[in-house]
Parts: sequence; structure tokens; C-alpha cells
Amino acid sequence: MALNYRFRDPELAALALTHRSAGKPNNERLEFLGDALLGAFVAEMLFDAHPKASEGELSRLRAQLVNGQALAAIARELELGDALKLGPGELKSGGFRRDSILADAFEALLAAVFLDGGLDACRQVVRELFGERIAALQRSSKDAKTRLQEWLQGHGHALPQYELIDSRGEDHAKVFDVRCTVSEPAPFSAEASGASRRQAEQDAAEVVLARLIEQSRAA
Repeated sequence: MALNYRFRDPELAALALTHRSAGKPNNERLEFLGDALLGAFVAEMLFDAHPKASEGELSRLRAQLVNGQALAAIARELELGDALKLGPGELKSGGFRRDSILADAFEALLAAVFLDGGLDACRQVVRELFGERIAALQRSSKDAKTRLQEWLQGHGHALPQYELIDSRGEDHAKVFDVRCTVSEPAPFSAEASGASRRQAEQDAAEVVLARLIEQSRAA
């Protein structure tokens, strides 16, 4: 395993790399904790790296970084597959190569680092692994509504619907609440507020697009 961290309690690392197919105890609880830690640390890094990005843009960028395929790629870089403990069935079917198993093991390993070395140690591991990836991200010049429409059309789905829910405040400082809804591939909607209806629609579209991308990569 090529992780740049030395465990004081090696049993924590071993548990993080134990798949449920190997019985109990396994890494499912650690994976739950690691998922939350990873999401928070990546969000923090994106927040610092893109001070002008909207909530929707930040959500889209995080979805590019934190998804099953991307995390499995990092797990392979760390050679986690060689260290996984699998049950006979998963071992025989090549579970050590499966994206979902590798991604879960990576998140579990982050939780193990947190429990072993604390919050700062875990944050440092995430920063080392994601620093260059975040620096390499490109924010698209196309607006969110255009990208959402192109994504839906490219997958043969119906176009999104935008609905003005409310507008409030004085004329010089109005706030618009908008809902963006897609019916395919599964019904989903997101709401956003902005100083203009257009901006609120853009932010809502960003959230919907990030969700669609994340779901498609996890499928």
C-alpha cells in the first residue's frame, strides 16, 4: 500500500481494507465515515481554490472528483487492490479490480487515518491526493443551463423545466427563488436563489447537473 501515512494501529488499516464479503468485522462503517470526511475536505479545498465559483459550480466540481470511478483510480494508484481482504466469491470474481469495492476501501482508509491520527492527519492525506487534481480542474466557459441541456440531449432525455417559485424584497434588491426539474433519467429537482431569475436558474441547473453526473458515474 502506497499511502503516505504510517498507522500507529495497523489493525485499523487492516479493517479498512476488509470487504464485507470476508465477514465481520468489515469496512462498511468506516466507509460511511470516510465518505463524509472526504466530501468535507474536498469541499474545503474547492472553496479555497475557486473563490468566485457559485454553489452549483462547486457542487459540479466536487462531483468530478468524488465519484466511484475517480476514487477507484486513486485506490489503484495506492495499490489498495493488492491489500484488500475479500471473501472467496469476490476473490474468485476479481473483486479487487471492481471500482465500487476499491472506492469504498479508499473512503474507509481515510476514516481509519482520521481515527488513528486525527482530523489534521486525515486532511493532510486528502490534500496530498487531491491537490493536483483540483488544480487541473477546468471550469467550463459554457453556462450551467447550456451544459445541463447538452448533457440531457446527449443522453436522449427530456429538457429541464424551470419554475419561478417566489420573488421577494424591494425592487432594487429583489431575490428570486427558482426550481429546476428533470424528469429523466430519474425525477429530480433543485432550488436556488439569486439576485436575478437568470442567476437563480443557473445555480439550480449546476446542482442538477452535478447530481446527474455523479449518478451516471456511480451506475
